[in-house]
Amino acid sequence: MSLLAEAHLSAIIQSSDDAIISKDLQGTVLSWNPAATRIFGFTEAEMVGQSIRRLIPDERQAEEDDILARIARGERVSSFDTMRQRKDGTEIAVSLTISPICDKAGRIIGASKIARDITAREEGQRALRASEMRFRMLADNISQLAWVADATGAIGWYNKRWYDYTGLAEGETDGWGWDKVHHPEHLARVREHFRMSIETGQEWEDTFPLLRADGQWRWFLSRAKPIRDGGDHILYWFGTNTDVTDMMEKEEQIRVLLMEVNHRSKNLLAVVQALARRSGCKDADFLRRFESRLASLSANQDLLVRRGWSTILMDELAEAQLAILGRDARAQIELRGSSIPLSPRSAEIIGMALHELATNALKYGALSSPQGKVLLCWEEKADRFVIDWSESGVPLVCVPTHHGFGTTLMRNIPARSLNAEITLDYAPTGLRWRLDCAVSTARSLES
Repeated sequence: MSLLAEAHLSAIIQSSDDAIISKDLQGTVLSWNPAATRIFGFTEAEMVGQSIRRLIPDERQAEEDDILARIARGERVSSFDTMRQRKDGTEIAVSLTISPICDKAGRIIGASKIARDITAREEGQRALRASEMRFRMLADNISQLAWVADATGAIGWYNKRWYDYTGLAEGETDGWGWDKVHHPEHLARVREHFRMSIETGQEWEDTFPLLRADGQWRWFLSRAKPIRDGGDHILYWFGTNTDVTDMMEKEEQIRVLLMEVNHRSKNLLAVVQALARRSGCKDADFLRRFESRLASLSANQDLLVRRGWSTILMDELAEAQLAILGRDARAQIELRGSSIPLSPRSAEIIGMALHELATNALKYGALSSPQGKVLLCWEEKADRFVIDWSESGVPLVCVPTHHGFGTTLMRNIPARSLNAEITLDYAPTGLRWRLDCAVSTARSLES
């Protein structure tokens, strides 16, 4: 080897980031580069002439016996991951590659060792293994069936709950094989819905029955969320299936119970109506208005049952109360407003007021003429809920000389029960009614 080549080789050894060490067949160190000092802490002077076993923990000394025996046989030890010891006693993870060194006659006289510090890699792998263990522990112990699909929607992983529930072998439902446990009456719909979500990248949600290992069908609410790369590209879909069978059965029981309550309430209203007719009252107009108000209460009752006795939306309430007017009169009313939720009690009070306004408009106001118009608006302004009823196109507005129960429904009850500011203006251009109350009051279940 020329002097230039030797100098070049020496420069490579001296500048290498890996420890490059040579030793004889007894394990005595013959050369030691600067990287070896950085990795193990021993200087060249401290190691040359000393046994390489200084770097090996006591419980791993047998590794050196095996390495020396293999080198003596002319074997090469490649990519051997193990633990070695620094000068300060701390252990580090290293990857070793050891090759025999031969003299000019071809006799093996020693070994060349390259040691790479893989502590960071090992720590990363340990962290990854720990993270995977935590994920599996979480995924296998949640109550939901969980799964992961690739960007095309093909599922490649299910949690333990899935296999416990379905009773199928691991991997049997991979890809699109989940159709094995889907109800045939729902399968085509579910597949199409899921494919659409995959194509559009939108979150998926559906409800359908899945077959349990014992042959029972149970209903599941299923959701899948796209996992992106930080941009728009979807890497995976993470999905869960939540058993909602018991909840659906309870909801059905509640629905049937509410229907029964509604039926009994209407029967009671019918009894009240019959008693009013048979009480000897000769005032036909009173009976007509009384029955109309009972119909308004019944309409509110139907809305509450349809919405599970929870909040009622203002637009639905308005439509229900104005339905009594018939097609022609209803066409003269314009509604403006969004689906603002009201509590059942607020809806009952506002509904009766709207009913009274509608019947009065039909008899005396804008709806008594084909040219009349009514504009019903509602909105939330900051913390206030406001409703406006404005009539126009009225031939002549007569201010009532006395106020009966209708005025109580339109003004007094809303003002008292909702703590509302009520405007009831019999202007010549048409009646205007305005309700202004706190949003919190309109939505409160205690209002």
